[in-house]
Amino acid sequence: MLSIRLRRVGSTKRPFYRVVVADSRWWRDGRFLETLGHYDPRQDAKGVKIDKDRAQHWINRGARPSETVRSLLKART
Repeated sequence: MLSIRLRRVGSTKRPFYRVVVADSRWWRDGRFLETLGHYDPRQDAKGVKIDKDRAQHWINRGARPSETVRSLLKART
């Protein structure tokens, strides 16, 4: 099953995440199909950028967003 989730790419104690579409069986920082945006938790609302059209495209194709990504998408609307 496909999931829309966060992929950590930041260094130690400086987290930075990419919002990606990946198979739920793949590792958190492993393979992915498409990057939808990014999330920087150290910034306020400016740290979130997600392509809503592509996210909706993947949700329509059966991908399920994680709890965190779901709250990020809801906050951006």
